[in-house]
Amino acid sequence: MSESSPPRTAPSRTRPVGTPAGGVLLRSLTGLLARWLPSRRWYAGKGRPPGGLTLLSATELLPCGTTGPQPGLLHLLVRVGPPGPRIAPAPGAVPGDADGEGDGDCYQLLLGVRPSLPPHLADAFVGTPADGPLRGRAVYEALEDPRLLTLLLERLRAPGALGALRFEQAPGAGIPSGLPGRLLSAEQSNSSVVYGNSHILKLFRRVSPGINPDLELSLALTEEGGTRVPPPTAWFEADLPGTSEPVTLGILQPFLDGSRDGWHLALSSLQHRTDFELCARDLGVATAEVHTALARALPTGVLRRPQLEQAAAEMSQRLDAAAAAVPALRPHRAELRRTFDAVAEHGRRGGRLAAQRIHGDLHLGQVLLHENRWSLIDFEGEPARPLAERRSPQPTIRDVAGMLRSFDYAAAQHRDPGPRAQRWARLCRDAYCRGYAEGGGRDPLEHPELLRAWETDKAVYEVLYEARHRPAWLHVPMAAIRRLAEEAAA
Repeated sequence: MSESSPPRTAPSRTRPVGTPAGGVLLRSLTGLLARWLPSRRWYAGKGRPPGGLTLLSATELLPCGTTGPQPGLLHLLVRVGPPGPRIAPAPGAVPGDADGEGDGDCYQLLLGVRPSLPPHLADAFVGTPADGPLRGRAVYEALEDPRLLTLLLERLRAPGALGALRFEQAPGAGIPSGLPGRLLSAEQSNSSVVYGNSHILKLFRRVSPGINPDLELSLALTEEGGTRVPPPTAWFEADLPGTSEPVTLGILQPFLDGSRDGWHLALSSLQHRTDFELCARDLGVATAEVHTALARALPTGVLRRPQLEQAAAEMSQRLDAAAAAVPALRPHRAELRRTFDAVAEHGRRGGRLAAQRIHGDLHLGQVLLHENRWSLIDFEGEPARPLAERRSPQPTIRDVAGMLRSFDYAAAQHRDPGPRAQRWARLCRDAYCRGYAEGGGRDPLEHPELLRAWETDKAVYEVLYEARHRPAWLHVPMAAIRRLAEEAAA
């Protein structure tokens, strides 16, 4: 079979959960995966070995047990138990990271299988099972293999079910055959593959039952006629025993070739001392347009006094938890808590706040400028948060606050993060809010105390994150904490 042959002609086999074959396969891979997973950027255990592994599904997209030279492709969904003690703590890291703990996480793995690995795949090596159906064969990260990336695209070109997996396509979607694929190196909580210069496939690594917001919101915005979000071309999901909703595994979308993300554009503006206010204003307009379309497409709600008091209480709880882990926060707790109290007071005075579906993790790295027009991408929300929370209506001001914090982060990366960079951030923040109001959104500055509260909540989250994972960056959110505390005191 050629690499670009339609996948319906290629044999595939699924090993159901609990079958002897599936159990033997997992046992043969457990030790290899336990050593390999902690090295992955998308593994939530942060350097800690995984607990027990449970195989939820195993599907051979290409046969893996043959003795020929052709590679096999194995798709796994594996539940990983709560991680053990940290293998190598990061210098200065704050203990108590809750990511990846609880009842365990489910991960999507794509493994290639060959008799031996060629040199160009050496860095992708996972291990060689000593027993089981893959005994003596080299197992590796399939996304590093261009041949297997081509095969994966062919699967997406042929809608239908393969065991637990189900492949879907948007009506009228045209996906070219045989496009070369390349794995993007900037791997975060997911993995992304670019095919030619026309499509990009995002593969979710840590997955949960229920449609992923990235797919749900992109489909809703496309149906609404929005043009600020690349429409889904194809996607695939899995049906697992004991779950009422399918698990979203990957989305194929148009690739905006030649686009630049907002983060690098902002850094370039700072470096070359160019004006970024117009870009920030246009970005505010784009954000408002997306929010307006989401409010039309999906259910909305209203936060009244009980919900606003609850939101303020939860913000204070997050502040206390962060201050317990990061002593630098403690001197500012009284002022910051006063900021959160303003949210509850808004409700007690009869104020309301609209709630709807939002981006959930909006920052300069989640926006692309293509042909002088902004697009928003990656509607997954914060992956560490529960899926049900990410799919719940939220105030749009939360997205606005996230973008304002991103301007501060960009200014802090300048080689001279002094008054000039701070002024740059302030002008961008003002221009973004102005553009948001001009684009049809509610003026974020209409209730500055509410915007300050959500921005403070985001900064508190950043303090805890940086203290745990990037202590060298802790000064960035701490500068915002001091500024916000001073504003609250004034």
